[in-house]
Amino acid sequence: MNQYKTIEFSMENKVGTIALNRPEIHNAFNEVMIGEIIDCFAAIEKMDYSTIRVLLLKGKGKSFCAGADLKWMKGVANYSYEQNYQESYNLSMCFNAVYTCKFPTIALVHGAAIGGANGLLAACDFVLAHKNTVFSLSEVKIGIVPACISPYVVKRVGEYKSKELMLTGMRFGGKEAEKAGLANWSLGKKKLQIKLEDLISKLKSSGPKAVSTCKQLLYDVENVWNHEDAMENTAKMIAELRQSEEGQEGMSSFLEKRKPSWAR
Repeated sequence: MNQYKTIEFSMENKVGTIALNRPEIHNAFNEVMIGEIIDCFAAIEKMDYSTIRVLLLKGKGKSFCAGADLKWMKGVANYSYEQNYQESYNLSMCFNAVYTCKFPTIALVHGAAIGGANGLLAACDFVLAHKNTVFSLSEVKIGIVPACISPYVVKRVGEYKSKELMLTGMRFGGKEAEKAGLANWSLGKKKLQIKLEDLISKLKSSGPKAVSTCKQLLYDVENVWNHEDAMENTAKMIAELRQSEEGQEGMSSFLEKRKPSWAR
């Protein structure tokens, strides 16, 4: 794993953690952080299930992420169209790297999640937010739109809730984020930690390849296959998995009333 300037990566008990590490500016992102997140996820994709089972995304300091770095935004304002397009496409690639990660991803959100920060968390499989977190999809307030984050936010909260959040740029708290579907759970500090540990335990007790395959299945059903493709491909998938080493171990452990090998 490379050494990074704006993020930190660590491993403990097969849980990888990417920590946004610009606490002095509330982890606002710039082109360096975007590139480092992409690079880190690419490295994680090469890891095997004996090394990592779950990936946690969080922010150091007082906030999860305050959105785009203002100094970076000032520079971008003077870019040509082609330069702006490339910077924006890199941001889209960053969110997609999170969304397509083969390991289950959890965003642990606190303090503030402003603008593009909501793309990072929405692209994760699970979002746990402190109840006092301040959220805002505030791009319209400065005359732009939440374009690159929109595929992930709309998937999470739906079209009409997205209109409410994006067209107004309103600020809202953790409980409102949970009600909207932007967060799975919004809790106080102690309960949030308990929920995080419980979620990680549940994910680690499942077949690692099955979890990864399930993620790919959901991606394909939502983004790739038509109905006829889904009928054929899902039938093939379950037939293959039933004969796989992990599938055989899982079914045997269930019938024999013992823990499967990956949960020992």
